[in-house]
Amino acid sequence: MVDQSLPGSDDGGGREITRGVAVAAAVLVAVALAIGWYFRPWFQGLVYLLYTTPMVLVAGAVAAAVTATLWRRDFPLTANAALGIFVVVLVAGTGAAGLFAGEELGTSTMADSEVTGGLSEVDPDRPRVVTKSVASRYASNTLNFPQYRISGGDITVYNGTPHWSYALSPDGTWNHLTKQQHGTVLVDMTRQNAQTEVVTGDLRKGIGTAFYNHYKWHTVKNGEYLVDYEDPFMVVHEGEQYVAVPYTKPEFHWTPVPHTTPEWGGVALIDSEGSLEDLSPAEARSHPVLEGQKLYPLSLARQKVAATKYRNGIVNTFTSHRDEIEVAPVPGEDNDQPFVVLTENGPEYVVAVEPYGDAQGLKEVWTVDSRTGDFQRYSPNESLFGPRKATDYVRQAARTTDWNRFTPSEPIPVVVDGEFYWEVRVVPEDSSGIAYIAFVNARSSDVVEVEQTEEVSAFLRGATVAPDAGDGEGSTDGDAPEMIVQRVADNGTVLETLEVYGNESIQIERGARNETDGR
Repeated sequence: MVDQSLPGSDDGGGREITRGVAVAAAVLVAVALAIGWYFRPWFQGLVYLLYTTPMVLVAGAVAAAVTATLWRRDFPLTANAALGIFVVVLVAGTGAAGLFAGEELGTSTMADSEVTGGLSEVDPDRPRVVTKSVASRYASNTLNFPQYRISGGDITVYNGTPHWSYALSPDGTWNHLTKQQHGTVLVDMTRQNAQTEVVTGDLRKGIGTAFYNHYKWHTVKNGEYLVDYEDPFMVVHEGEQYVAVPYTKPEFHWTPVPHTTPEWGGVALIDSEGSLEDLSPAEARSHPVLEGQKLYPLSLARQKVAATKYRNGIVNTFTSHRDEIEVAPVPGEDNDQPFVVLTENGPEYVVAVEPYGDAQGLKEVWTVDSRTGDFQRYSPNESLFGPRKATDYVRQAARTTDWNRFTPSEPIPVVVDGEFYWEVRVVPEDSSGIAYIAFVNARSSDVVEVEQTEEVSAFLRGATVAPDAGDGEGSTDGDAPEMIVQRVADNGTVLETLEVYGNESIQIERGARNETDGR
């Protein structure tokens, strides 16, 4: 008799098919895991969000418990209903966790901060003059690399002087995919006119490149994964370029509801060859490359100061608002507090806060040691107006200034001979330079306007400066120049200024022409 059964229809064939499907599934899972592991930097943000939101677990447990209870009681329950329970618990719990996290962060900041009777005086030899928007314009205007553009923008100390630093990143799709960061552009922030320097040299892991050449991809894969990386900044040390990335890590609290608060975790330092050093705060402070640099995360400093609104409890922020504060909103052209200033005690962050509501007086000034993260708060004993009002007084003093074309920018607190001033930079609408700098006495509202960097330093040293009469010109002690000569680029940027006094003269010589250029 002929066997007419189909091949593979016996039990052994079925087991072979089952094993084949299982092997194929296992291979697919392994491939998916390998691909996910390789591309894990792309998922870091989502993973970190879930990791720092323990209410996800609570909401899942509550939804599962409610679903199981109703199911045992034969209550008709769909998957959408279970998902709805999860979402409701998660939203409500996350809102409550956010309030408790703010209170925890604010009360701990108040407890760990030191009350001070005054602010550190600004280093007159290294004043903060150039705003971020103007520095970006200076860096772009002097750029001479057709395949690259500037990206980023942060403060670094170079040769002992604070500079705005930018990465030379590939420009255009083809260059973005094929090229690395080509160098660093440095703009001296202590000089009113454009003083730029470019340090060239490709970085294997840089800023503004394709992901496989990007610092973040490299840092997440080879450094800490469950942390929050801040914006990077460039460091040039002994001719070598580095990318420094401060980061925060979460601290878990389980009562009264599960929540997390951020704390400084350390600094990732990447050299031009792509070697990564993951430094603790103490290691970062002692590292020779990071000597004199700011290290503490800027966003964490602002977040901690802002959280002190909860100093009298959560309920107070919804009811009487007793002693409640808010970080003062200031004009900054895409740059906001904290502002970095170099004081006689080193680089510090300053954050001015106002009373909650419509009041514009100065409630407190917080200073943060940018290398240690130590917080201090100064509460004036007298009535002083805040940074927003200071910009109003600048407008009132300069009645001939066309405020449709200029704007006061980045008011920072400075102390000169015990007097509290707001230093306000007046910037053209196109950020082509610094028109002048106004010092506003926070007690008397007197406004002193100066135009030259030397006058800024002289004022910070305590030299007598005549209050301005509203024409935008101030003068320090001594003879005024009879002539001011400016070297101006084709795009209108003032590159250099020369002051000529009465006992001096100027001589202009035409440079030799290149005989081969046909002119």
